[in-house]
Amino acid sequence: MAQKELNERAKKAVLTYNANEAKAVAEDAIKEKADLVGVIQDGFTAGIQEVGDLFEQKKVFLPHIMAAANAMNAGVDILTPHLGAKKVDSGSGLGKFVICTIEGDIHSIGKDICAIMLKVAGFDVINLGRDIPLKDIAKAAKENGAVAVGTSALMTSTMVNQKAFEEIMKKEGLKGKCLTNVGGAPVTQQWADEIGADVYSENATDIVAKMVKAVKG
Repeated sequence: MAQKELNERAKKAVLTYNANEAKAVAEDAIKEKADLVGVIQDGFTAGIQEVGDLFEQKKVFLPHIMAAANAMNAGVDILTPHLGAKKVDSGSGLGKFVICTIEGDIHSIGKDICAIMLKVAGFDVINLGRDIPLKDIAKAAKENGAVAVGTSALMTSTMVNQKAFEEIMKKEGLKGKCLTNVGGAPVTQQWADEIGADVYSENATDIVAKMVKAVKG
């Protein structure tokens, strides 16, 4: 089965909220020894992004987002162990990366996709979840000796917590030892510069490229 066909099936499974088909696509991709990262990026992720766009246009609603995310996760959960094996084989341990959605924000889909892709790239990812108190994020970074911590904010009202987090990292003596990455729909490079974050990333592909470079550089 061609890679393109697998990607299209994965995308369609998410767009039609079909968790069983998402699982079937994932299993077929493994069986066919396909590019699993491609299935995630160009299939499942492309599907969820399209549903997100429809949500922004008020053409679908929160239950649709949740159903689409459920389908995506059903497929990704099957692929993830195989991605982990690939990462270990490559021997590209890049260190621990703490990631979460910032305090006050309950969105998680984009952050979860970033976590998956960072794991594929070679990071030991610690996904704290969503709506995580700022002190708990800093604590996790310190206790795990993280090389980087990424926070996602999907609302302008929660972006301010990314600024507050930078101050906490300074007080805890973690700035300069642990890189900070910020992302999320309303977040920009200008905002990252303004608050003193080390890296701004626009999406899952961007975060991997920039963070691998930052850690190795």
